[in-house]
Amino acid sequence: MTESPAINPVAGVAWMLASSLLFVLVTGIVRYLGTDLPAAQSAFLRFGWGVLILTPSLLSLMRAGIPQGLGKTILFRGGFHTIGVVLWFYAMARIPVAEVTAIGYLNPVCVTIGAALIFGEKLAARRLIAIGIALVGALIVLRPGIREVEPGHWSQLGAAISFAVSYLFAKSLSGKMPAGAIVGLMSLTVTLALAPVAFLVWVPVSTEQLGWLAVVALAATAGHYCMARAFATAPLSVTQPVIFLQLVWAALLGYFAFGETVDPFVLLGGAVIIGAVSYITWREAQLKRRAVTPGIGAAKY
Repeated sequence: MTESPAINPVAGVAWMLASSLLFVLVTGIVRYLGTDLPAAQSAFLRFGWGVLILTPSLLSLMRAGIPQGLGKTILFRGGFHTIGVVLWFYAMARIPVAEVTAIGYLNPVCVTIGAALIFGEKLAARRLIAIGIALVGALIVLRPGIREVEPGHWSQLGAAISFAVSYLFAKSLSGKMPAGAIVGLMSLTVTLALAPVAFLVWVPVSTEQLGWLAVVALAATAGHYCMARAFATAPLSVTQPVIFLQLVWAALLGYFAFGETVDPFVLLGGAVIIGAVSYITWREAQLKRRAVTPGIGAAKY
């Protein structure tokens, strides 16, 4: 039997490499912008640009209409994603790029736990062990008791949980709405939810800051596109481990651009989390379940 021409591991790895570089570009720009803009305002401007980019999908949705009974799911998804985005922007401006990236790897683990709690997904012993190993990886990154766990670390942990809940709501929408419409509605609901908070803390915005946030929106959109292409052309078991390179890029970016120390414990902890997530993904593929665990980096930024 010949392999399906749609399966191309080399192309899948290339798409995933492109995705990881784009997501590191996103984190680098947000780190560069720092704390000059409040987190809610930065997130509002980034998703406002996202709405403009996704206007064609939104216009198509307006013509077709939102399927009946999905309104609450869309609003809940937007609410949790809003919380995650604000927490991520807050963390990104305050702790090293590599640490934000490594802690963010917990997102698929949170999704797996949430799927068990919300959708009744069974957690077999091997998956529970993999989750435990991922949590050990998080402890290696954070090292509580050995060093101070800063508000930025807690914020990023909260972001991972919030993005996981957002993904689960998005998963329940898949198959009922086009993917472009789901992403477009997410950008719209996040922008609307952030608007009152952003205006309460609003500070003057320079043309440079506005331009950089437009680049963030474009890079994040392109990153998700590349990730989708990677998932379409190669198995997750092939593409998932490549995401570890995102942590390497982030560590190098932090070192050369922002003078951040390369922490070997962060790299080790990130590798442990990646290994655990890759195993969970592989097991789901082996058991041919309806995929629940997302690729690392999905549904964020």
